[in-house]
Amino acid sequence: MTIGEQPAYLRVAGDLRQKIVDGSLPPHTRLPSQARIREEYGVSDTVALEARKVLMAEGLVEGRSGSGTYVREHLVPRRIVRSGYRPADSATPFRQEQADGEAHGTWESSSEQAEASDAVAERLALAPGDRVMRTHYVFREAGEAMMLSTSWEPLALTGRTPVMLPEEGPVGGMGVVERMAAIDVVVDNVTEEVGARPGLAEELLALGGVPGHVVLVVQRTYYASGRPVETADLVIPADRYQVAYHLPVK
Repeated sequence: MTIGEQPAYLRVAGDLRQKIVDGSLPPHTRLPSQARIREEYGVSDTVALEARKVLMAEGLVEGRSGSGTYVREHLVPRRIVRSGYRPADSATPFRQEQADGEAHGTWESSSEQAEASDAVAERLALAPGDRVMRTHYVFREAGEAMMLSTSWEPLALTGRTPVMLPEEGPVGGMGVVERMAAIDVVVDNVTEEVGARPGLAEELLALGGVPGHVVLVVQRTYYASGRPVETADLVIPADRYQVAYHLPVK
């Protein structure tokens, strides 16, 4: 192979990808078998296998147990809006979106006390092992899981207060800013860091993805006078959703 020349498996994957894009291999069509790819392109079994792996990693095809590999339906990603705008009813961003009459969003949550891991302790400026309230969320659109979230709040701050459980009490479900205000903690800053990685098996199972699919991870932390008061990880399937930011101009 000369300098700049693509490896054979990438050339094969590129040709198959183009057939998927231009409709020669439409959604739900069975991808040519490994033997067929080997014969059609004059490559080895190893090259044919690696080409199929590339298309699977890109989310263009999916394996069906006992049946083969099929072209996936192309989905136009929907937006999940992250906004600095807070409406008068103090809804969280997800609840803002679901106020739209055309939206059909639901969510469920569960909370339990836990010990802060090293990573969570660092984000909340705690000592590892300090007690936190951990809350897991599954957000759905028309019944389909669209986002997972896990949040942590220091019990040294919220323990034995009306806001100890994020989704219960007089301001349950109203969002971090409003809940903290109820115990005289003024949230004045929030940071969000967005990254991407392969989804964990349990995440993809909950989100309806397949092994190898990429997820977007939004790492969010709320602060009050420089003190972290809540941190969370939001996990979003990258093939179905994109994150859009609407930020106010100060």
